[in-house]
Amino acid sequence: MTADPQEPKPYVTGTEGVPALTTASPTHRRPESLPEQRLPTTIVLASARSGRSRLSWLIGILLIMLLGGGGIWYWWSSGTPTIHYKTALIDRGPITAIVTATGTINPVVSVQVGSQVSGKVAQLFADFNSKVTKGEVLARIDQAPFKARLSHARAAVKSAKGNLAKANVLATQRKREFDRMAALRPHAFVSQADVDLAETNYRDAAANVEVLQAQLDQAQAALASAELDLGYTTIYSPVDGIVVSRNVDAGQTLAAAFQTPILFVIAQDLNQMQVNANVSESDIGGVREGTAASFRVDAYPRQFFEGVVTQVRHAPISIQNVVTYDVVIAVSNPELKLKPGMTANVTIATARKEHPLRVPNGALRFRMPSVSVDRKATRVWVLDRDDQLRQVDVTTGIADSLSTEIADGVLNEGDRVIVGIETEEEQAKKKLPPGFEPSRGTK
Repeated sequence: MTADPQEPKPYVTGTEGVPALTTASPTHRRPESLPEQRLPTTIVLASARSGRSRLSWLIGILLIMLLGGGGIWYWWSSGTPTIHYKTALIDRGPITAIVTATGTINPVVSVQVGSQVSGKVAQLFADFNSKVTKGEVLARIDQAPFKARLSHARAAVKSAKGNLAKANVLATQRKREFDRMAALRPHAFVSQADVDLAETNYRDAAANVEVLQAQLDQAQAALASAELDLGYTTIYSPVDGIVVSRNVDAGQTLAAAFQTPILFVIAQDLNQMQVNANVSESDIGGVREGTAASFRVDAYPRQFFEGVVTQVRHAPISIQNVVTYDVVIAVSNPELKLKPGMTANVTIATARKEHPLRVPNGALRFRMPSVSVDRKATRVWVLDRDDQLRQVDVTTGIADSLSTEIADGVLNEGDRVIVGIETEEEQAKKKLPPGFEPSRGTK
């Protein structure tokens, strides 16, 4: 039965139209009406492809419009950025003005024991950390050379005494001869020349007595000096205390010709120490005697030691054009934790107020961009309740590392002052949800 060519034929899908393009088997031949069935199949495929291309064009145009709008919005928003300020509240609280310095811990009384004579150290009777009393023997220098000098000085004194005695006898004889000549001259038994000669001999003998007396005095002075030198060979402690330094050993030779050699350093009392702190010239104006001070040492970093300023010395110390002044701080040391020579980090409280009106130091340092600064005036920027900016003149008082006292001005407790401007990174962190903030190592 053949199909009627006028009968309408149904449309076929794309997959059904594809076998029409394949090669038929030689045993199964297609009817002659097969070419008429390919036409509607080709028309359906072209319509589908045309619809898909239109949809792609619409999607592309939509994406281009979205990207363009986003770029225009980004350009507009970045052209006029919004400034976000960092603010802090004005409050009341304690303020302590302090001065920081570094110093060295020293004994209150430190005595350097030296030697006035040269020689070899024969014996040592004290060592490091030895407790000594006043008058106790610390060391002894070889006495043999000094004893020999003493014996020589004694012999010189004896010789001078003998010469003086001989001169006195001769002077007595000359005196008698002169008296005899003077008595015989009125009776003309002797000539005037003999009288003059006797007088001259007498005066010469008297002068010789004076010379020999001076030599005796010199010999006695040399004897006293030799005795002193012999006494200096024994080194005594001048005070009660503890030996903190020993600079010689037994057998060492001392030379005291140009400079006195230091043998020992004795601290009189280590229970009372002092800190010699170097305070800069910019901070010395607030330091007074009787001011409380505290300090720490590296040996005990968690412990604070308390002391009192006992002296502010007027002598300047200039090192590389930096001028400092020596401030003496007395401190008790009952446990002997503080050792001579330790470095102390000193904090001196120069002023303190318990409940003043205070402002963060960052508010005083803040400078508004594109606004001129008057360095003669102290001003802060205030953000009122309507988020309006205004600049306020203030008078400051004492300050510490965090806050400054407001001594006079129109500011009140609770006012917001500007301490800075937020950066883009800080603003971005605020917009991120909790847990999405960048880590500290991220830049």
